[in-house]
Amino acid sequence: MKFAVNVSTIFTEVPFLARFAKAKQHGFSLVECQFPYAAAPEAIADELGGNGLSLVLINLPAGDWEKGERGLAIFPDRHDEFRRALEDGVRYALKLGVPHLHCMAGIVPKDMPREQAKETYLRRLEEAAAALAAHGLTLTIEPINPFDMPGYFLTNIEEAAAIIRDLGRPNVKLQYDVYHMARLGFDVTATFAAYEPLIAHVQFADAPGRHEPGTGVLPYDDIFSFLQERGYSGAIGLEYIPARESSESFAWYEPYRMKGGAGR
Repeated sequence: MKFAVNVSTIFTEVPFLARFAKAKQHGFSLVECQFPYAAAPEAIADELGGNGLSLVLINLPAGDWEKGERGLAIFPDRHDEFRRALEDGVRYALKLGVPHLHCMAGIVPKDMPREQAKETYLRRLEEAAAALAAHGLTLTIEPINPFDMPGYFLTNIEEAAAIIRDLGRPNVKLQYDVYHMARLGFDVTATFAAYEPLIAHVQFADAPGRHEPGTGVLPYDDIFSFLQERGYSGAIGLEYIPARESSESFAWYEPYRMKGGAGR
């Protein structure tokens, strides 16, 4: 099992660049990150190299997060901004050796027809996929539950799968977040099996609270065993919000750590 600790949601007790050493301290060799752009890529590269870490996933810039924006890809009038975000994402990925970049869609404005949003989204994904393919990178899209992110464009995994099939780009894949699938009411293992050929990256948090494994109702040992039995060889991103201090949220992880589940 290869677990990647998310340094955007975990170790938030310390500044961003200090979180990489924390990941190493707790036995991880893989990390993921939502938005690394407030730090220079050279500084992040130093932290990764100095701590023997690999960064497996980042998001493309998603607009003004503090103002509630959650992606740029559905907006016809923000193409220039999307293009700059794409350039920044690729630049960081290449500098940091990141294989996967997640493109967030955006919150659909009340006055925007959904079909218009989808049409724009498909064009932006095609553009991003072509840009990433030139560097051997994978673009991911992720259905996100509407309870945590009201108004988000992509909430339906079947629609996400249909979009990927329609694009026909081999480097466009699903980001399968167990937490979001559980909040949407899906059987998380059966749903994974149904869409397995399209899945490039898995994320996990317990449900319904989005905290560490063991704080909710998901049978995490069974889910991790299922992924292993299915031959899933990618990382499992730990995108949970610790219910207590980050350093106290890894009791569930010790058995996996002893078995080499820190990404080695």
